[in-house]
Amino acid sequence: KVRQWGYRTFFRAADGVGLTDLATAAGQRALAQAGLTAGQIDLVVLAMADIPEHLYWDPAAATQAKVGAHHAEAVLVNQACSSGVAAFDTVAGKLATRPGYRLALLVAANRVCEEYWNRMESSTAVMSDGAVAVVLVRGHHACEWLATEIISDGRYADFFYLPGGGAARPFSAGSPAPGQIGDPAALMEEFLGHNVRELVKFARYTRDNTRAVLEQACQRAGTPRDAVRHILHMNGTAKALRDFAREFSVPLENTNADIARDYGHFGGADQLLSLGKMLDQGRFQTGDVVALSSTGNGMHWACTLLRV
Repeated sequence: KVRQWGYRTFFRAADGVGLTDLATAAGQRALAQAGLTAGQIDLVVLAMADIPEHLYWDPAAATQAKVGAHHAEAVLVNQACSSGVAAFDTVAGKLATRPGYRLALLVAANRVCEEYWNRMESSTAVMSDGAVAVVLVRGHHACEWLATEIISDGRYADFFYLPGGGAARPFSAGSPAPGQIGDPAALMEEFLGHNVRELVKFARYTRDNTRAVLEQACQRAGTPRDAVRHILHMNGTAKALRDFAREFSVPLENTNADIARDYGHFGGADQLLSLGKMLDQGRFQTGDVVALSSTGNGMHWACTLLRV
């Protein structure tokens, strides 16, 4: 499946390495590169798509403690694969309502729980483990945040969830194993009653919402749509990203297609990972507008605009 979907490789964390371990390593590296100490951070936002090491536990607070940002507020964003893109809006809102906040650490992390999730079967992409972190500074001149827009439609929330566990079907001694998350395409087909017309309608709907959320972000930022030269979407299959580039009329090299092939899908961390790699490669010019685009089960469609 790795070959069929166009990936070169994917990443699996060592046994015993948890989501907050990855998040902490990324956060510490980002602080070191920015020349900052953890004690200077006012806000820590953890974005994730999977489940952390424990239930009834706050992984954002745990990451805050492990990083050493003991005086920072900790916030969790867990809107499936849209989390990393949507988290910019969380940071912007906190900075707007907290004039004293100047520095935020945004971390997007993914660690597949293989008991419940098959890396090759439970997603439309090959899943990887990893984390990426960025320091966001009020009033900073580079990689300026312009806008974030989110569209949510909860009518589709029930198509995708773990069969066992939770308050509806609690884990208990002697009960059947909770099972694994199934193939999302098959689950959506079942949710829509195996109705081909409804499946086509949903595919069109998700495509239209991806376009609409980009246009709404451009409108909010006062930026013409044709000024967006780069669109970084989820690290999907080679075909999916070719289709995405054609649909949005951007050159394939102005997407994250090549990065996706080398890294796999990191849940809500794809767009930040791709942005960082492309910045390191010098693929942007000063003033370029970059769109971070994502879709998450729930359903959510999110877009964040940045000016390099």
